[in-house]
Amino acid sequence: MSNQVNNHLHGITLQSIVEQLVAFYGFDTLGELIKIKCFTDNPSVKSSLTFLRKTDWARKKVEELYLDNQNKFKN
Repeated sequence: MSNQVNNHLHGITLQSIVEQLVAFYGFDTLGELIKIKCFTDNPSVKSSLTFLRKTDWARKKVEELYLDNQNKFKN
């Protein structure tokens, strides 16, 4: 349990993260900030989640962007 104290993403789903980023930035800007195909080629939350769940380096970039801007999002 002590590991979760320092985990700022504990209790936040990847779907929630992606939805908040898309709502705030839109796919166009998100694709510019994080250059991955799931945000630039026919993007959708569903296809993004599928890719991010299989690709650790991309998920980390998305999580970092979320944490860097977390105070801008409504929870």
